[in-house]
Amino acid sequence: MFIDEVKANLNDCIRPFWIGLMDKENGGFYGRKDFDLNLYKDAEKGVILNSRILWFFSNSYLTLPNEDDIVCANHAYDYLVNHCLDKEYGGVFWSTNYDGTPLDTTKHTYNQAFAIYALSSYYDASGKQEALDIAMGIYNLIEEKCTDEFGYLEAFDRTFQPVENDKLSENGIIAEKTMNTLLHVFEAYTELYRVSKDAGVKEKMIRILDIFAEKVYNPELKRQDVFFDREMNNLIDLQSYGHDIETTWLLDRGVEVLGDKDIAAKITPITNALTEFVYELAYKDDSLVNECENGVVDTTRIWWVQAESVVGFLNAYQKNPDKTEYLDAAKAIWGYIRDNLVDERPGSEWFSEVDENKKPTSRKDIVEPWKCPYHNGRMCLEVIRRSKSI
Repeated sequence: MFIDEVKANLNDCIRPFWIGLMDKENGGFYGRKDFDLNLYKDAEKGVILNSRILWFFSNSYLTLPNEDDIVCANHAYDYLVNHCLDKEYGGVFWSTNYDGTPLDTTKHTYNQAFAIYALSSYYDASGKQEALDIAMGIYNLIEEKCTDEFGYLEAFDRTFQPVENDKLSENGIIAEKTMNTLLHVFEAYTELYRVSKDAGVKEKMIRILDIFAEKVYNPELKRQDVFFDREMNNLIDLQSYGHDIETTWLLDRGVEVLGDKDIAAKITPITNALTEFVYELAYKDDSLVNECENGVVDTTRIWWVQAESVVGFLNAYQKNPDKTEYLDAAKAIWGYIRDNLVDERPGSEWFSEVDENKKPTSRKDIVEPWKCPYHNGRMCLEVIRRSKSI
């Protein structure tokens, strides 16, 4: 029932919704649909949104081959290559206007990572060598322009001169480095290494895992720290439960792709501890609360946090089959999503968030630069892929 319901949500809700947002006139996919389901055809098109759509349809095609998926992936790829890539200075822009002209020309490491992630999967789905070549080019650009002796720098102008990192900073501070960006660089490099087996990418993946183990993971509090200065010193008392559970399975996936027992011995205890602590602290009422800052818990139930927790707990159960409470949690959270976050209105998909009373009172957009089929679509694909061991 669990697997069938997830598969039905993918095929009957998520895929048709995003197929319907294809902009056949200007390319790419429409960038905004508000809470009342008004479509804004002239809204900006976030490059993160477009990259995540490219990733989603590529992986949907690889998992459940459907001609519509590769058509959508081709459409997203054409837009990324023709409108989002900066032909003069390299990398991808932050956003474009609705017609494909550059809007926000900021270069952010987070954004570059998602382009790599999407292009690598698209190469696997399409066989287009050009896609892999572009992904490797952006990887080389990150390593050349966006690194220092402590890790990965994040925010730059169009010419890769450093600027304030306001796009990935929250909670009232400006962080030079973030756990979030580092996680998604690792995620991107995992996919790039999977399809390329490039030795340099492998070396950088190992370096990032060392940073997670030595700087990001807080062994005393059994959590990840979130915001850092340039030298990777923690800036705030904050635990992001969604990022912690997402990290568990993304690091495990990277370790699996690397296939190194010594690395696994170093990282697996960390991902196990993170999972256990999130389960103890944040799993409430068949769902995950959002975060805890200075001891104050934000009880909002956010769409992507719930999606990642399904995968994270399912991954933890598969590593430790005796811990059936993790499988029970994954199924229960899916039930919460099904009953409260999936928007049953025609022409909609999932609500962005609901409050303690399970109501979408914030009325956040159904589609915007960060709201995409990446987290929830990926959850569905991961459940399908892992279904034999459930």
